[in-house]
Amino acid sequence: MEFLSFLLRRVGWSLLVLVGLSMVIFFIARIVPGDPARMALGPTATAEQVEALNDKLGLNKPITVQYAYFVGGLAQGDLGRSLLTERAVNDDIRDTFPATFELVFATIFMAFVFGVPMGVVAANWKDRWPDTAVRLFAIFAAVTPSFFLAILLQVLAGYVLGVLPTTGRLSPDVVYTAGPTGLLIFDSIAQGRWDVLGDAVRHLILPATALAAATTGQIARITRASMIDTSRQDYIEAARAFGVPGWLRLFKYNLRPSFVPPLTILGLEFASLIGGAFVVELVFAWPGMAAYGIRTILQKDLNAVMGVVMVSGVFFVTVNLVIDILVGIVDPRVRIRGKRT
Repeated sequence: MEFLSFLLRRVGWSLLVLVGLSMVIFFIARIVPGDPARMALGPTATAEQVEALNDKLGLNKPITVQYAYFVGGLAQGDLGRSLLTERAVNDDIRDTFPATFELVFATIFMAFVFGVPMGVVAANWKDRWPDTAVRLFAIFAAVTPSFFLAILLQVLAGYVLGVLPTTGRLSPDVVYTAGPTGLLIFDSIAQGRWDVLGDAVRHLILPATALAAATTGQIARITRASMIDTSRQDYIEAARAFGVPGWLRLFKYNLRPSFVPPLTILGLEFASLIGGAFVVELVFAWPGMAAYGIRTILQKDLNAVMGVVMVSGVFFVTVNLVIDILVGIVDPRVRIRGKRT
């Protein structure tokens, strides 16, 4: 019950964060230089046409009234219309979000599958050559910009070796009607379209690798540090003294309590990449929400910009709540702290 109360408090704080985010992004969008109506209509539009569009969008009203309209739309799930696509922002985000979600999910999956074992190996062979190799990789991955790695992978794997596609989510010759979720891998499995599944995975490898490199290095480094710190605890020494096998000490008594920091980082990276994958999406012509957000920013498409930011914010807050639950399951000490707060 106490832990549930702790989560309810977190939900309350999360709602306050979203209210603050709505205020910040709204007022920033309004003070950025440039006339949205002029940019939407083009340089040949007359002053009367620009003024008429400003009236239609409500941009001539007081800023407090505009914010009230914005909040009212949010409460009804209405993000307005996009000046760039001339469609409802809800429809644009519904069409582009699955591509970004699929890319980010693949990124986090790769970071987990490779980062955690690398951290375990580095901690188990501390100060030996496997540890040195993992630390060098982590440093290289951290200092290499994702856009540079994306272009490098695109040139090497796509053009020099010709083994993987370099743009889009599917090849042009693959005939496929989008499924209900918009997630190609999930929908193709559900429909038994194994040709679509294989093609979608091949298109996903390069952009996911470019995004996952830095996160993989970070996860490996944090896992290593956490496991080394845990290995110095008294209960690990006691397990060793009682003759508990090394593999059991490593995976049950060391890895599980050491998994909380990597789990937290994975969740935060997952949430942040939803809005931060735009560079890789642009390089690989990936039709995702992040790339859509960049295009709308360049056109000062206010409704679309605010819609993308709010959706990203809601996703970030939701993932943080899920992390709290998972950490509480993995580490009972969090539930104890929740009772004391």
